[in-house]
Amino acid sequence: MSESPETPEPSAAQSPDTAAESAPGQPQAPRPVTPGTQASFGTYGGRPVSFVRRGTRLQGRRQVAWEEHSDRWAVDVPRHIANTSVHPDYVFDAEAEFGRKAPLIVEIGSGLGDAVCHAAEENPEWDFLAVEVYTPGLANTMIKINSRGLKNVRVVEANAPEVLATMLPAGSVSEVWVFFPDPWHKSRHHKRRLIQPEFAELVATALQPGGLFRVATDWSNYAVHVRDVMTGSDRFVNLHDGERRGPESPLTQVWQSGVESLVGGAPVKEGRAPVSTEHTGPNEGVDETGGWAPRFEGRIRTSFENKAHEAGRLIFDLCYRRL
Repeated sequence: MSESPETPEPSAAQSPDTAAESAPGQPQAPRPVTPGTQASFGTYGGRPVSFVRRGTRLQGRRQVAWEEHSDRWAVDVPRHIANTSVHPDYVFDAEAEFGRKAPLIVEIGSGLGDAVCHAAEENPEWDFLAVEVYTPGLANTMIKINSRGLKNVRVVEANAPEVLATMLPAGSVSEVWVFFPDPWHKSRHHKRRLIQPEFAELVATALQPGGLFRVATDWSNYAVHVRDVMTGSDRFVNLHDGERRGPESPLTQVWQSGVESLVGGAPVKEGRAPVSTEHTGPNEGVDETGGWAPRFEGRIRTSFENKAHEAGRLIFDLCYRRL
């Protein structure tokens, strides 16, 4: 998911009244920035962000769900410099929250909650934390949690890098999932992509040794980007290094079919670039690197993934183990 910067709220050290009483023209102390978070990477104050907050308004059953269930299923985190930030002093206690000690799975960008709720229903021995910035999506997730009687899912409306950096204790997570993140197709927007070397380091810190980082995307350029980022990390090993290369590689198939020059299943008009410019990346004919995982059986096929299949796009799965 993606979100635009929000106007920072007054810090705890300076209330609105205090700010109003400051002398005109007098410089104010800069807000502290949580080390290792998106704020420290320049995600606020008009700088690049990896998420665009598409809406926070709740209506109908979503509003009812939020009012009735957020106290039970939503983790109430103290904020820092924005409405989705996490104060660096706050630490999530999963054992206290769930009332037991169990493997913790964190899904980043949980959307409407289809994948996380299905996984929680299928794996009652695991606990799940759904991280999302889209408020209606979180409300939808709580509707599913309540209707299915799930006890092993919590949701948090928060910026994922801050969750990984300070909210989750180091080595406390068994798996981190990022399924179909915003691909930010255009080259000038690649810096906004969630999965960057700094993000991989945060994932490694949150994961326990041997923990898994699972990624899925339906765009080849982002798949190659993730593979390159993770290859450059000395904290992970690709569980499927060298697998599915050559003619068996989904990347080879995308290059040879030209499917990603079709937008929404319709051919691009002659003489015009695809809407998602530069999404296919350089066409090398045959992918000799490979490293693609088989489809993760624990991921339900959501309506979002179905749309990718209907458009003829291929799904790229990657899976890395934390060293």
